[in-house]
Amino acid sequence: MYYLGVAYYPELWDKSEILKDVQRMKDAGINCVRVGEFAWGEMERKEGEYDFSFFKYMLDVMYENGIYTVMCTPSCTPPRWAFEKYPDAIRVRSAGFRKIRLEHNARVHSCKSHKGIRALNVNIAEKMAQAFGDHPGVIGWQIDNEIYPYDYGCYCDNCIKEFRIYLQNKYGTIENLNEKWGMHRWSLDYDSFEQILPPSDDTWEHPSRQVEWLFFQNDLIYSYVKEQADAVRKYSKAPVGTDMMNIEALLSYSKMNRFLDVVQHNHYNLQKDLYKSLFYYDFARPLKDRPFWVTETQCGWNGSFAAYGGYRESGHNYMNSLAPIAKGAEMNLYWLYRSHKAGHELGHGSILSSSGRPNSAAKTTKTLSEHLAKAEGFLKGSKVKSKIALTYSSTSVVDLRYFPVISDLDRNVEERLIQNFYDAFRHHNIDVIETEKCLDEYDVVISPMLANLDDDGFKERVIEFVKNGGTWIVGPLSDIMTEYAVKYEHAPYSILEELCGVYTKYQLPIENDEYRARLTDGTEFKIFLGCDAYELRGATSLATYTNVPDLEGLCAIAQNKVGKGQIILLGTAPDKDILLKLVNKEPNAIASSNICVVKREGEENGLIALELENKDGYIILDKPYYDIINDKEVSGKIEMKPFSALFLKEI
Repeated sequence: MYYLGVAYYPELWDKSEILKDVQRMKDAGINCVRVGEFAWGEMERKEGEYDFSFFKYMLDVMYENGIYTVMCTPSCTPPRWAFEKYPDAIRVRSAGFRKIRLEHNARVHSCKSHKGIRALNVNIAEKMAQAFGDHPGVIGWQIDNEIYPYDYGCYCDNCIKEFRIYLQNKYGTIENLNEKWGMHRWSLDYDSFEQILPPSDDTWEHPSRQVEWLFFQNDLIYSYVKEQADAVRKYSKAPVGTDMMNIEALLSYSKMNRFLDVVQHNHYNLQKDLYKSLFYYDFARPLKDRPFWVTETQCGWNGSFAAYGGYRESGHNYMNSLAPIAKGAEMNLYWLYRSHKAGHELGHGSILSSSGRPNSAAKTTKTLSEHLAKAEGFLKGSKVKSKIALTYSSTSVVDLRYFPVISDLDRNVEERLIQNFYDAFRHHNIDVIETEKCLDEYDVVISPMLANLDDDGFKERVIEFVKNGGTWIVGPLSDIMTEYAVKYEHAPYSILEELCGVYTKYQLPIENDEYRARLTDGTEFKIFLGCDAYELRGATSLATYTNVPDLEGLCAIAQNKVGKGQIILLGTAPDKDILLKLVNKEPNAIASSNICVVKREGEENGLIALELENKDGYIILDKPYYDIINDKEVSGKIEMKPFSALFLKEI
């Protein structure tokens, strides 16, 4: 079954309204709800006094009407009594050199290192699993809500103490830390771990301390989620995940999902940026050998106290819901079904208004459910398989945040990765992978802006991948930092010069709209993301700089044979057409640039074509296909309307 559903907050409504909402869901083709993430106070009003009757009623009503449920643990919003018991469990935020303890007035305000609040989290998760774990309507669990290092974590005294322990465990001695971080510069050496404080957001900071603080806070989050997941699994066999939102890749999807069962992803891309959401689907899909879930996306507009981000018309809602399914998901849930009548986030879009009246987004849900039902056999019988991988390392994103090399890259790595690399592959299948992913299934691995090659043993594994016949396209801004966010001293890279047969003559952190390079066949192209210029030491030049001052005639892209494979070293990012030439893989189909073409393989084979930019487009088919949605045979050039989709099965 494919799930089209909503986040729903039944605790806000009278039972009579819930019955009306259930009927509206059925009429709209909605078959899944996500509940409980903020409802701790409904289930445990006082410590140790549990009442799950309301949610048991809600689960029964939903299931009787063919609507399944994802249950959420409510640790994102502990009740007031929890903080009265543990007042020091409220998170402390950094405000320059001042530290401010938050109030119990919103959400995500508990410290992740506080043992008392974590014990309460585990307890309510376990009690919920006891109450709901064997209910036939519960198809999965969500731990917490959109968990990541808000405000770069908690700065309380206990977190500072735990940070020092983390550093001592990693570095052993303070002398080793001083050496690895280069603290002798500016006379910054520490005499003991007790002198180390978290980085401040109000001063010129040392990158190594910033990076380690964020990694420490992330480790707290991983264990915080794992202990709740373990508690749920004692009483439930349904898959467990946590709904992640990729906020500047500060938290590793790969590390988080090592101990979870299903990848859950939230996103709120603008209508004009619909294509960017596909990047995250190609990122979520390879993490687990099972379909991922989109647990939140907007249905009309984003908002908090007011609406923002622009209106999403019904066509966008249709495409925004089908796209993850085409890319390998089995669930798409809107936030939210019925808008709140009080409190925070009153301005956010919804399927129903707080008065129970359908908003314009409701127009598409019935059509979506019908189309998914028609395509279910094709989708179940096929998978998205890729021979091309694009690396996206959270470690390197954090490194480049604090040593960005090029202006504005500190908060823009993800944007540049999509714009300069990923977006070239709208007509190809591609996996976006973190560095721990096995490389054996790929022919081509592309690693731009992979600042640190040492994460998860990637360096050794990618060399083996090349020796066995793979193509590794690496750079620019790759292999430029140690695991301690420090530059190399023997060369600009740790291994790339020797491995690629080049000598790096110049490295210039420049880019503009004027500079160019030229392939050996004479094709001239734009360049992006700086200029590393090479002299050849056994490599072959594929492109040289043309009009870059001081670099004219020097190698911009080098190729070197290693074992049975090859490495292509990018001294700069080429434009999309040149990147596709280097990859040298046939597209899934010829189509206009606004069309994404997904190839599906398995018991069923075929293509899915998605129009992403709200304009006319086309796809050219090399053989006849069966159009599943429109129930007809098609071939040749097919015109596609704005925000339309084609599910095409091979005949």
